[in-house]
Amino acid sequence: MKHRLSFGYFTLLAENIVEVTIDEGIELSLEMIEECDVFFKAHIFGNFGMLINRINEYTYSYEAKLTVGSYEGLKAIAFVYYSDKSKVVIEELKLTRAYDKWNSCSFSGLELEWQQAFQWLKHELIGKAQSESQV
Repeated sequence: MKHRLSFGYFTLLAENIVEVTIDEGIELSLEMIEECDVFFKAHIFGNFGMLINRINEYTYSYEAKLTVGSYEGLKAIAFVYYSDKSKVVIEELKLTRAYDKWNSCSFSGLELEWQQAFQWLKHELIGKAQSESQV
């Protein structure tokens, strides 16, 4: 099911996987990150993964870089990029958030790796659920 937020689309690909597609030219702000949090709390129950589909070019404000991905229950992030510029933005974001030790992986959309990103997320979420249930 596809949901429209003020800056892009959030598509529920599975009960616990959300594809995020941000509009072209947006600079994600702290308020937009908070809008994401409201969405996740309303539509996702338990652990989840995000598939960030960077088909469009956009940036993050400094405040957004420091808070994006800090959602309760977020266990894995798959980034799908379509340009060298997007790949650099992803790497810079990962460096900014290195302290958080995100469970993330990047995939090339130009090499048709969207499906691999989705499969990776499913695997990561199943593995996390199994290891947490054994604790």
